[in-house]
Amino acid sequence: MPTFFPALTIARYTLLEALRSRLPWLFMLAACGAAALAGFLQQLALTESGAVQAALLAATLRLASVFLLATFIITSMAREAADRGLELLLALPMPRVAYLLGKLLGYGVLAAVPALLFGLLMALFAAPAHSALWALSLLGELWIVAAFSLLCASSLQQVLPALAATGGFYLLARMLGSLQLLAHGAQAGDSWLQRATAGAIDVLALLLPRLDAFTRTDWLLYATGDWQALAGVAAQTIIYVALLASCALCDFYRRNI
Repeated sequence: MPTFFPALTIARYTLLEALRSRLPWLFMLAACGAAALAGFLQQLALTESGAVQAALLAATLRLASVFLLATFIITSMAREAADRGLELLLALPMPRVAYLLGKLLGYGVLAAVPALLFGLLMALFAAPAHSALWALSLLGELWIVAAFSLLCASSLQQVLPALAATGGFYLLARMLGSLQLLAHGAQAGDSWLQRATAGAIDVLALLLPRLDAFTRTDWLLYATGDWQALAGVAAQTIIYVALLASCALCDFYRRNI
């Protein structure tokens, strides 16, 4: 067990850092703010005000959880590198894989906080079973974002480029389904440029996770989700977290620290 116990220690201190940074309080503040905003916008809806409130609340909570988690991971890694804490840890008789897996494990446990909190909040607006489905899917989405944020923070080593790369990755993965519909729809042309664009989008769809299939609002509004859909979400989560962690580990061993 030369890797397991050091990884658990790193994960524990990662969670302690999140507590000292008041990150759980930020998640609670985001939940309160999103609920207040959705309640205000509900008054502006002429019809189906409850569905409008639930949809706005779900979208706001999803974006808030992704933004707060990615920002914490990237700034935490950058601060640790700037304070020479990383060099001190690597000077100990501990393999680098233990450090990276410990960080990933800590961030994975931390991602469960907004998934549980926001899932309980959404249970006030939708059926508990579908709120649980939505929360589990949000957890998978946050795990992928956490793994990509860790990769960017480890390889780019600067806060702004890492945040920009993570935001671009998330938005592109979220929009891939819509981009494919536009590229292959009836309005798409037949020129070589449009065919090349459609081909490039198809290649990206093969490489990136289909986050548009995660945490779908229609699961809450129309009860369209089922456990089979969650199985697809779980499969994508396992594949991409393992792939991103492997990339981060390769880059981490390649660096001369």
